[in-house]
Amino acid sequence: MGIGLCALAAPEIVVGAVIVIGAVMAAVLIKEALDAYELRGSRAEETEHVPQLETAQSESSANRKLRPEPSGQDVLPPVPTGPLVGERHAECTPRRVPHLGGNDLHNRCADRIPRNDFSGWDALVNGKNFDGLQLRERVLWEVKTDKFDTYPPDLRGIVTRNQVNELRRERELARACGFDFRVGVRSPAHQTALEVTAPELEGIIVVMEWC
Repeated sequence: MGIGLCALAAPEIVVGAVIVIGAVMAAVLIKEALDAYELRGSRAEETEHVPQLETAQSESSANRKLRPEPSGQDVLPPVPTGPLVGERHAECTPRRVPHLGGNDLHNRCADRIPRNDFSGWDALVNGKNFDGLQLRERVLWEVKTDKFDTYPPDLRGIVTRNQVNELRRERELARACGFDFRVGVRSPAHQTALEVTAPELEGIIVVMEWC
């Protein structure tokens, strides 16, 4: 302690020195105890903070995993770009228009279609001039007035193939507007040639007895 006591000193001096030394030692012990207590407390706080941080990180990760990924159903469907209903209705409403060309035989056969509501006119439907219209039956007509029986075989084949492609397109135009489609020809040979080349047209091609 760096303090020497003389054995020859007065008794009261010795007692006082002992009291002082005891007080100093007690103070040192108390300080060491306080330091140890604070050290334990700080370690305990650090130990408590670590699990809380780990728990928060775990909860955040779990929330990210549970969040649903966007699916294709979340994508808005594409906006239609086709014609408006009003425009389609206008295209499908039959309109009387003058006959195309100046073929008198063709126009006469078209005008004489039984129950032709547009006799003397063409029927403009879906951008196409049809030769006749039976409005009550909702049938659009196309007539062919070729002198088919007089053609040589090669020419018959060319005419038939060209007309089949044309008639298929016209039938689809009529059907798109809710009409049936009929074709009038002048001879059974012409009828047969068309039906053999395009079996799907069988039943819609008729021989024009009125022409």
